[in-house]
Amino acid sequence: MSKKTNYSYVGIAFILLVFGIIFIPKIIDRINADDFTRDESRSEEVSALNKDAKSDLAYLEIDKKPKKVPVFSFTNQDGKTITNADYLGKVYVVEFFFTTCPTICPIMNRNLVEVQDHFKNFENFGVASFTINPEIDTPEVLKRYAQNYGITNPNWHLMTGDETDIYKLANEGFNLYTSKDETVEGGFEHSGNFALIDKEGFIRSRKDEFGNPIIFYNGLIAEADGEDEDGIPQEITILKEDISKLLKE
Repeated sequence: MSKKTNYSYVGIAFILLVFGIIFIPKIIDRINADDFTRDESRSEEVSALNKDAKSDLAYLEIDKKPKKVPVFSFTNQDGKTITNADYLGKVYVVEFFFTTCPTICPIMNRNLVEVQDHFKNFENFGVASFTINPEIDTPEVLKRYAQNYGITNPNWHLMTGDETDIYKLANEGFNLYTSKDETVEGGFEHSGNFALIDKEGFIRSRKDEFGNPIIFYNGLIAEADGEDEDGIPQEITILKEDISKLLKE
């Protein structure tokens, strides 16, 4: 090997040594003090955005304003006063029913019990059931009804109270049709739909294929049935999916 070649290797080695002495500590400092921190901050920001992100569920709007559950106060199956404030911070499903209903109420409540069991490990999930026959449905009657149907969720309140207040809450507060009608079986007419409420008390739902909110969920077809005799699909599955979305908000 020539002396010239040796000098070349020595020169290259010297340059690498100088580079290491001058620049590597700076690179390490930037990683420790600046760039790593910046990257970590970006990760925290992304995590925060994901945590606080709203789902794609629509709001029920009246006069272009999101509709919120109105103030209410009724007595539940345990004789306790329950208000709308008791549901804040919880995702819950609303129904109107009566214990002597011979037609749709048993179907609705069996479906809701299935939903209850699906979310049994979530302390911030509940159900609000309002009787439309408060003359018959006392707290004691509601308690027996809850036991018969296997209602165990502590946030599932079956409520009774002033008849006028209940009907106003149904028809105006939730836009779920309810009325007395002696010509129909059972003596009452009411919607078989469920309303879904988010943690802040707003009525929410998914959108249809045209981008419009479906508003309510059909409670009259069991998930296991798939569809009814007219080919209308069950909506318990999508109700469960949308409850899950709201629980993550």
